[in-house]
Amino acid sequence: MNAIVNFVTTIPIANIRPFEDNPYKVQDDEEMQFLCESIRENGVLSPLLVRKIGAAEEYEVISGHRRLYAAHKLGLTELPTVTTDLDRNAAAIALVDSNLHREHILPSEKAFAYKLKMEALSHQSAACGQAGHKSRDAVSDTDSGSVMFWNSAKSTPVPHPTRRRFG
Repeated sequence: MNAIVNFVTTIPIANIRPFEDNPYKVQDDEEMQFLCESIRENGVLSPLLVRKIGAAEEYEVISGHRRLYAAHKLGLTELPTVTTDLDRNAAAIALVDSNLHREHILPSEKAFAYKLKMEALSHQSAACGQAGHKSRDAVSDTDSGSVMFWNSAKSTPVPHPTRRRFG
């Protein structure tokens, strides 16, 4: 799926919610205090990446959970965002991939993140398989990669010598 990204827009915080099953916990620690101070002095410099969910003007955070928490803490009413049209599985993969670079990730968070990504990839491949599914009986020899050559002397098919046929 190709993600269509819109331009930066401002969305009310009341319409933004954290990603369901976000594996990364937002901590109210010293780093959060630095982030709050930075936002107080400079504003939110990097927009949140969100996706629209449901029919209403409701959005789910893909990247920017710490900025959302800091904005709540500071009493801000709106945040700059970039909206993308990712489905739940693609959003889960983007969420995991956009956070793995962070320095302070607990092993349990990393494990849950990889599990979330694995499940999302599994759902995506299952959806692809359903869209272009062929039964095993419907797959011909050429589709399965087993190429037959003709023995010109005997006019009979002979399996390709460098390829194995898998059941």
